[in-house]
Amino acid sequence: MIDLSGKVVLVTGAGGGVGAGIASRFEAAGALVVRHRGLTDGDLRTSAQRVVSKAFAEHGRLDAVVNNAGVQPVEPLPDMTVEQWQSVVDTNLTGPFAVTQAAAQFSVSSITHIASVEGSHPAVGHAHYAASKAALIMHARAAALEYGPRGIRVNTVSPGLIARPGIEEQWPEGVARWEKAAPLTRLGTPEDIGNACVFLASDLASWITGHDLVVDGGVTARPTW
Repeated sequence: MIDLSGKVVLVTGAGGGVGAGIASRFEAAGALVVRHRGLTDGDLRTSAQRVVSKAFAEHGRLDAVVNNAGVQPVEPLPDMTVEQWQSVVDTNLTGPFAVTQAAAQFSVSSITHIASVEGSHPAVGHAHYAASKAALIMHARAAALEYGPRGIRVNTVSPGLIARPGIEEQWPEGVARWEKAAPLTRLGTPEDIGNACVFLASDLASWITGHDLVVDGGVTARPTW
């Protein structure tokens, strides 16, 4: 339904999982996707300019960026070290900050950060992750404010629990809780997140910026009391 033929899209962290799903949905919409594959392509805090410039130089244009690269370790907050905290913040927040600055130089029309429902609903052991995603949502809003006059839209997509190979065996109780809580009664898929990103990068979203699009099967609509 959405045609992005002729568009060039950079997806960071596209080596697998959600990133691969995002890239595949853009390709299905006709876009040419530049797949940044995470750590093998360098630390985005320092390599963002190179990654973005290379994508533009190779294809002569850059229309959209999806900042998907991120980490989600588990560490109890009382035992968390400054180094563990900083590592997550550097990857999940500073990386997208650097990529956004670099991409704005090439007048992209759309930048989407992959945040999380944990940006507003933290989980035990994820203090650093939840804080980084909350900050990422606010970064997108601030960037939308400052880059809007240049025609650049900046939004976030906040996924809920996304299916991956083996998750039912590794965390059966968590999957069961999620499916019970979700009005749509299932986990999300990488393609669900990709579809949201394709929409935000398309002309159908031409008047949407500074928005957090929650893609969680309705879990956050459920009362918690």
